Amino acid sequence: MAVSPINKTIADVTDRIIKRSEKSRASYLSLMDSQRPTASARSRLTDGNLAHASAACPIHDKNAMLGAEWPNIGIVTAYNDMLSAHQPYEKYPDIIRAAARKVGATAQVAGGVPAMCDGVTQGQDGMELSLFSRDTIALSTAVALSHSTFDAALYLGICDKIVPGLLIAAVRFGWLPGIFVPAGPMPSGLPNPEKQRIRQLYAAGEVGRDALLKAESESYHTAGTCTFYGTANSNQMMMEMMGLHIPGAAFVPPGTNLRTALTEAAAQQAAAISHMKGEAAYTPISKVIDERSIVNAVVGLMATGGSTNNALHIPAIARAAGILINWSDFQDIADVTPLLCKIYPNGPSDVNHFHAAGGMGFVVRELLASGLVHNDVTTVAGDGGLERYCEEPTMNGETLTWKAAPEESLNEDVLRTKDNPMAKDGGLKLIDCPIGRGIIKISAVKEENRKVSAPAAVFDSQHAVKNAFEKGELHRDVVIVVRFQGPQANGMPELHGLSPILGLLQDKGFKVALITDGRMSGASGKFPAIIHMGPEALAGGPIASIQDGDLISLDANAGTLTVQPDDFLSRPRATREKDPGIGLGREMFAVFRNVAEEAEKGGGIFGIMDA
Repeated sequence: MAVSPINKTIADVTDRIIKRSEKSRASYLSLMDSQRPTASARSRLTDGNLAHASAACPIHDKNAMLGAEWPNIGIVTAYNDMLSAHQPYEKYPDIIRAAARKVGATAQVAGGVPAMCDGVTQGQDGMELSLFSRDTIALSTAVALSHSTFDAALYLGICDKIVPGLLIAAVRFGWLPGIFVPAGPMPSGLPNPEKQRIRQLYAAGEVGRDALLKAESESYHTAGTCTFYGTANSNQMMMEMMGLHIPGAAFVPPGTNLRTALTEAAAQQAAAISHMKGEAAYTPISKVIDERSIVNAVVGLMATGGSTNNALHIPAIARAAGILINWSDFQDIADVTPLLCKIYPNGPSDVNHFHAAGGMGFVVRELLASGLVHNDVTTVAGDGGLERYCEEPTMNGETLTWKAAPEESLNEDVLRTKDNPMAKDGGLKLIDCPIGRGIIKISAVKEENRKVSAPAAVFDSQHAVKNAFEKGELHRDVVIVVRFQGPQANGMPELHGLSPILGLLQDKGFKVALITDGRMSGASGKFPAIIHMGPEALAGGPIASIQDGDLISLDANAGTLTVQPDDFLSRPRATREKDPGIGLGREMFAVFRNVAEEAEKGGGIFGIMDA
């Protein structure tokens, strides 16, 4: 296939990230070099250490580990059977161990990490632990790998904060080769537009909870990842774009021979790229994740209309590798990246329809042909750069093989070429305004809803918004401002529960918008929402100076937002009456809230870590 020279804007953005990150990246790489293995990881252990590490292994694996000749693969798993996406992982360790033995390797479950479901906690107090679960997962992964008996690692995780948390830790253990192993989406259920319709009818009081529960249960109905294009599926896209998957693994359904074969291939490839297979084969994650692969992930996010949550996660992942990226970089990339996909919430179709239409192989090929992504990157797939990810896996009898992705979309309502895109840009806008810096995703917002000028209605919680709606106080043109929702305030919960309310008001003909220092779900986007606004209110951000009745004017296409009166910034900042972070374990995360960085830096606790 033809790979075009890199687009000038993409090259310029990459170069400025490299220059901006020069010192921190050099420090990171120095640390990785200091940990570079020269023999098996087990050779550093005492006899007592090794006896403990191998005590429970089957006799064949124990002999191999004591002999220190086979590479040993550590499995870090986010399995639990409450998350539909992660339920298939229950049987993966046995599959991986058996596959590893076939190529002269052993595999052990190094540890488990927590995996909460945002779908369960939406609108509940537990959502205030969601973003910080990412950093908890990173810490838990570090504990799992601290046994230092592993020559490579497999990371089993899919959903919202789980993949970013695993990857932050994988990058800090970047001398280890590592591959991310997905489980695939559930079969398509109730069509997404119908689910959205029922949610809005329920918000309006026109149907009861029984109808809502029926619709939700028909949408989320079996094992596998939720099929809308939220954060979980955006994560899988990014793992392909960053070269951390076996090519084409993202959206193959669970419970199929192809899925099992891909899991086996991941185990065997992890062994093949360990240092024990020679210098030429050795592919540590610190070599896979660099400035180019981070840019490729952002391009993929824009080209597919992915989740706004990854505007938090990508900077956090990058910073773990000593790479400094900001939302101005996101904006410049979005400006030159066409939107190739319409997957719910950007359109009615789900990821199964996307996969059937050509999927990630088609997207990667179109981006390479446009010169919008770097091909000269290192991936876990071996030689060939990102071009390897233009292929899709298939079974030839009992053998896993790859073929070229379709050259033409099989459904242009879902997936299109670079020459006939859904939109000319990626649909993400940086709002740099008197209130601060935030982002808005407009790819799912109709053109007629992208300009709003209306009085502000200011709230300190999403529950207060719901109460005002139920009292009929919001049935008008309105810009709803929800503050004290940032990382330091309450862990930056998603405000997805506001989506049916604002969508209903918009459908009634009112001009509505949302401004918040909190998050919205990756499944949101029907109405204009300026999110992740920083500095956050608790840190004294200007969002705390807005009052009820202030005239707010948004032009999402232009990326502008103004507030009248002009002197609103001279007012005292509002203060929060009380800290709500008590109960359901939230008080245990006060230490996280106290040190959390602003959203544009990832909203996490780690920052740029010293070498």
